[in-house]
Formats: sequence, structure tokens, C-alpha cells
Amino acid sequence: MYGQVDIEVMDNDIKRNEVKVFLARFDLTFEDDLEYTIALRLDGKLVGTGSFKDEVLRNIAIDEKYQGLGLNAIVVSELIKEQTKRGRLHYFVFTKPGKAHLFTGLGFKEIARVEPYVALLETGLGSIDTFCDTINDEAAHLKPDRAALVVNCNPFTKGHRALIQRAAGENEAVLVFVVNEDRSLFPFADRFKLVKEGVADLPNVVVVPSGKYIISNATFPSYFIRDEDKVIAQTRLDITVFAQQIAPRLGIKRRYVGEEPYCPVTSAYNTAMFDILPKHGIEINIMKRIEVQGEIVSASKVRDFIRNGDWEGIQRLVPEVTYRYLKLPSTQPIINKIKLSDTRH
Repeated sequence: MYGQVDIEVMDNDIKRNEVKVFLARFDLTFEDDLEYTIALRLDGKLVGTGSFKDEVLRNIAIDEKYQGLGLNAIVVSELIKEQTKRGRLHYFVFTKPGKAHLFTGLGFKEIARVEPYVALLETGLGSIDTFCDTINDEAAHLKPDRAALVVNCNPFTKGHRALIQRAAGENEAVLVFVVNEDRSLFPFADRFKLVKEGVADLPNVVVVPSGKYIISNATFPSYFIRDEDKVIAQTRLDITVFAQQIAPRLGIKRRYVGEEPYCPVTSAYNTAMFDILPKHGIEINIMKRIEVQGEIVSASKVRDFIRNGDWEGIQRLVPEVTYRYLKLPSTQPIINKIKLSDTRH
């Protein structure tokens, strides 16, 4: 190491633009929703940078001329120090597969990679092992040969209920993962409660949060931001994490999905499943969307009905538990939000 090393917080547009230009050399893009960005300067020259959003460390890059001097460790250490100040004790990192070894050398453990796009690693308190152990504890009463579904349920519809019921009828045990990320119009706590109550009569079904490892900010941010340039990499990353890490630990042999003729991102996700899961011995079962009175049931259609105030239409497409919830006075702020929003999510 030589020269004066300084860390600068890049907290305005001018400074961040300097980082954008620097990252372009590494084929990395700077996203405006990042929480925190630093620059590492050597004798005043920008030679490294790193950012984070939530628990995910991103855009870590060191000038080629200065690699091998331990600067990568300095950037990571500074980011983790700031994360700790914010009360976060677990961290992910996105990096190119060829750079993963730089982070395993700093104590990170690789979870999965998708060549040539991305590798995902983690460190800190909690891990994918802990996540799977928690799910196994909750599902301890279920038989070990299991099927799984991943649902967002924004909100819970008769279509979701039909898919889960079919899985329950065809398998000894079913795990239903409700997407944990709170970026949908209906909050996670409400979505989770509706699914749990809506399938409470199915004794071989356990409803669990998807956590940080299934369609989350760590594995699949494009699910929410609709950045088509990243869909291929991140759909495959999410499915690879499921196939290599989650399914074997939880005894999942089959995965059920609903047909998706409308959303291109979800369609790409299903395509990734058909390409990856069978290679890991996981069967895929796809169910055609159900119809009620000739109308295809979908959560987006329910949100359209909410926006238009069509309560008869809503009642046709949702279970009673969802309808009661939508009529609660406490749900009115969400109803109002839907009426003012783009209902894709």
C-alpha cells in the first residue's frame, strides 16, 4: 500500500456521477435507489467504490492498476461498518462470478452463481442454513417428501387457493412461501395472514415467509423494478438458489406454478424454472388459470375491480377471507392507494 487513502461518502448528484463514470469501465451500472455510496481515493484519485441497498453490498470495484493492494477489503469494511451503524448484521454481495474469490477471502460464503452474469455471497449473523432450519422447524409435522409454491398474493385470490389446493391434493406435504418483500400494494403482514387463513383447512400445508432467499431484494430486485436488462440473470439466480440450496434442505421434490400469459417478468421466471429445476431433480407442475363465470382469475384483475369500485366483480374472484379483509375500515388506505396507482404490482 502506498499514498494517502481516503474514504468519501458520495452524497450528492455530482459526486455520484463521478462514480457512474468510474463504474462504466467495469460494465457496472449505478442505480439511483442505492442507499449509500463511498469512493476510495488514493492521493486524491478515485480508485475504488462500493454501495449498498438494504443488506446488499453492490457496485464494488477497484481500479485495475491498484488491484492486489487490499483496497477491496477497505471498501467492504467501510460498507459493513456503516451497515452496522444502521443495525444490520447480515450482508449479501453481488459480484461477477470471476470476482467471487475476492469476497470468499473476506469471509463471505457463496450461495449461488449464474455464469456469466452474477454470483451471490453472504456473511454475518444469519445465513441460508439458518433460514432453512427455521422452515424445517415450522414444518416438522409434515412428511419429508414435499412440494412447494411461491406466491405473492397481492391480494389472495380464488386462483391462489385453487393452485394450493391442487398441490395439497397431489402431495403428502406442501410448503407455501409468501414473498416477504414489502414492495407490493398490500403489505406482507396482510398478504401472509390472508394466505394462512385462506388455506387453514388444508392440514398438509404450511405457509411460511419467503425470507431473504426467494424473490427478494437480494436474489431478484428486477421482480419489483421491472428492469428487463436484468431479468434473465436474476430469474436464473433466484431459481438456482432455490434448486441448489433450499429444495434439498427442505425435501422439496416438486414445485407448482400458475400459468402466466400476461406478465413478461413472471413468464421469464417460469421459463428459468423449466430450464433449471429438472436438472436438480425437481418436477414442475403448471396449472392453467381458473375462470369464474368465464373470467380468468388474477390478482391484477382484482386490483382493477378495486380501482373501479366493482365490489361484485371482486367478490367473484376472491375467497371470503379476502373479501372481508377488503371491506374492513382499516384496509381503506390501501384501497385508496390502489385507486391512485399503477396496479401491475
